[in-house]
Amino acid sequence: MQAYKLNATIDESGHLIIDEPLNIAPGKVEVIILQPVSSLESSTETSTESQPEKPKRQTKIKALQGWFEKTQPTPSDFDPDQARWEALKEKHNL
Repeated sequence: MQAYKLNATIDESGHLIIDEPLNIAPGKVEVIILQPVSSLESSTETSTESQPEKPKRQTKIKALQGWFEKTQPTPSDFDPDQARWEALKEKHNL
């Protein structure tokens, strides 16, 4: 699959307007839209004010941050190797 990167805008009625001409063969295409975030500070301030105080679990992956806030931290006696072994035993019916 060939990939193209284009600049476009969304008008007030929600239509996608591509800013530059595009010369590709006609047919079906898959469109992925990435919208830049203007300021991360304002969005994090409102989310932290509305939520009750919890210890924050830090991650560099934004998609996992909300998931971390909903889950409980792992217990102090958690053994990742034992958990892997249990998962493999269950997966392969050992």
